[in-house]
Amino acid sequence: MSLQSDIESIIKSVDLELYDAVIVSENDETIYRISIISKEVEDAKRKGVSLDTCVELTHMISPLLDVTPPVSGDYRLEVGTAGIERKLMNIGHFKKSVGEKVSLLHSGKEKARGVLVKVEGTKVFVETDDETVEVEFNDIIKAKTYFEW
Repeated sequence: MSLQSDIESIIKSVDLELYDAVIVSENDETIYRISIISKEVEDAKRKGVSLDTCVELTHMISPLLDVTPPVSGDYRLEVGTAGIERKLMNIGHFKKSVGEKVSLLHSGKEKARGVLVKVEGTKVFVETDDETVEVEFNDIIKAKTYFEW
């Protein structure tokens, strides 16, 4: 099994989902950042994840990284939520955001804003106030989830 699938298994064991795992460099420090989300969507928004759960996952994942480090050299592990408003950068992010409110800019500088109702293959379907918009993933310039206060 790969490191990512091992991490995914640990996250699933506490009934959450892996959103993303990236290596970033900030202030001359290497960070292995794991973003998680709740599986539950309620009223077009994901349920929250507590800080205690993030700490628990850090303690569960850390020993795995001692055996299989994600990078060579020094790094810091950071486990947190992907957030209420987050960028959708790949088709997997869209699949994990079905049922949530999204805003996207696609080819021709057109905007679509509404509830992401489904993802079929490489097509994304957003239900706006007026219609259901179908957008090819490769035509999306920028996309994110959003929260209405």
